[in-house]
Amino acid sequence: MDENRIPEKLYWTAPDGGVENMETKAMLLSVWDSNNQEALRIDLWTKDMPLDEMKVFFHQTLTAMANTFQRATNDDKMSATMLDFCDYFAEKLDLKRN
Repeated sequence: MDENRIPEKLYWTAPDGGVENMETKAMLLSVWDSNNQEALRIDLWTKDMPLDEMKVFFHQTLTAMANTFQRATNDDKMSATMLDFCDYFAEKLDLKRN
């Protein structure tokens, strides 16, 4: 971390996935606190995370969350609505590729 507590480098490891000390520019982690009925989060990104990459990262994360929501709840209607928002998000940020 620098003097303003902004990460300069981030690394992650997932031994079961064959990942060891891989550098990354951003991470989002959410865990569920059942006692307090709330999500707890850690959101980190390095000072050199490019803005255009952050937008793509968020789009991919939102799309993954919509897909996970469908698998976790079997709520096809809301999942489709969430994916519609993801399309809107990508369109507004000009992320769609022809």
